[in-house]
Amino acid sequence: MHDRHTRRFGLGTATCLVMGNIIGGGIFLLPASVAPFGTVSLVAFGVLTVGALALALVFGRLAQRHPDTGGPYVYAREAFGDFAGFLSAWSYWTMTWVSNAALAVAAVGYVHVLFPGHESRGMDLAVALAALWLPALSNLAGTRYVGAVQLVSTVLKFVPLLFIAIVGLFFFDPHKLGAFNASGGSALGGMSAAAAILLYSYVGVESAAMSAGEVRDPERNVGRATVLGTIGAALVYLLGTVSVFGTVAHDKLVDSKAPFSDAVNAMFGGHWGGTVIAAAAVISIVGALNGWTLMSAQSPYAAAKDGLFPAAFLKKRRGVPTFGVLSAAVLATALTLINYLTGSGGVFEILVLITTFSATVPYLLAAGAQVYFLLTGQRDKVRPGRFARDLVLALVAFGFTFWLVAGAGYQAIYQGVLFLFAGILVYAWMAARRKGRRDSDAGTVPGAESGTGDESGTGAGGVAGAGAAALGEAAVDAAGVPAVAGGAPAVVAEVVPGEPVAASVPSSS
Repeated sequence: MHDRHTRRFGLGTATCLVMGNIIGGGIFLLPASVAPFGTVSLVAFGVLTVGALALALVFGRLAQRHPDTGGPYVYAREAFGDFAGFLSAWSYWTMTWVSNAALAVAAVGYVHVLFPGHESRGMDLAVALAALWLPALSNLAGTRYVGAVQLVSTVLKFVPLLFIAIVGLFFFDPHKLGAFNASGGSALGGMSAAAAILLYSYVGVESAAMSAGEVRDPERNVGRATVLGTIGAALVYLLGTVSVFGTVAHDKLVDSKAPFSDAVNAMFGGHWGGTVIAAAAVISIVGALNGWTLMSAQSPYAAAKDGLFPAAFLKKRRGVPTFGVLSAAVLATALTLINYLTGSGGVFEILVLITTFSATVPYLLAAGAQVYFLLTGQRDKVRPGRFARDLVLALVAFGFTFWLVAGAGYQAIYQGVLFLFAGILVYAWMAARRKGRRDSDAGTVPGAESGTGDESGTGAGGVAGAGAAALGEAAVDAAGVPAVAGGAPAVVAEVVPGEPVAASVPSSS
């Protein structure tokens, strides 16, 4: 029976999901953050945009191959096995709820601009918690409402930002740009330094792929939504930064706390720009939290389906994994409480730093998975031109993601790797439980694994032994798929207790 609260995302909503998750709260400070390096930062932004588009195209191609909820997790597991899939899901999950807490804290500052004179720790905490739980409630209401909120919030933040970006070009004054390389060092050094700040501007490019199971016609729409959303975000980023650079004097922009507000005031006079931009920022952050709350539930849901996350994450209502939404909201709330009530800003900063690294792990594995799929596919069935194009895109995406890892910095990588390795205990626990369930379901008896439990071949042990004999000297590759020498897919015996043995050939497309 059709649930009126559940609605699959069309192309427009999926595009808004990508664009809304990419454009959060950081864009409103971005021009001032890179201004000290000069206009060479615009070149860095252009290079990053090319890398982000390559990653977007790779996600589109992967979604055609595996149009399932979980995106990067699904690709990593299919290519490299359960452990790689778990690391992708674990990294992405921790990144989402920590990032949500950071976004909620960022929203507080913009609310103060809209409603000055009410600053207190208790009020700040209440605003931050409201920013977390309102999007969570939207998610719990069902995918229909998630899509509606995402669509409206993206339009409301995209229109004013694009307006400033385009109108600003008519007020553009090249004398306000400052030096091409204002860092004092080499131009390459200045570009690299600016890129280190800009690197994470496109995190969220995977949003449509992560929710592929909720998208209509995912084989077609996920790739289109990913590319269109990335292009839309790039348009706002690049044009907006250029307009601010050309309307706010460089020496003032370097010290600006609200560059877009300063640009509005410079274009139209007065001091009302701050209010308009603050309102746009609040809408932008709430919209991003709406999308990222959904992302925080999708990855563990996909992993739980394969027994790699606790079964509680499988609970789904109205098209949304409810336990995943609630657990992420509770964890983000705990982190926000730590930030405001204990004054342990150091803990908050460390966790945010960890996410700087953990965001890159799923990207790196996904890009690597695409390279693996291409190199192990049936080359004779792929046109050389298309194969070469896809391989180049995958390598560019991998290089872009590797650049993200390097740009995270030593401290972020060090702490991020420690946090990533802590997940090994969770994987060991889940893998042991899953093996126990499999053995129980199969009715394993001593000697069954070697095929000696039932010499007649009619029991579970006999079937397993027959299956092993049929495979002969087949080897098992990194993805857990038996393969004969030379890399050709082998016939896999699907063993179901009480059912005849069925053979299937893994897809190599």
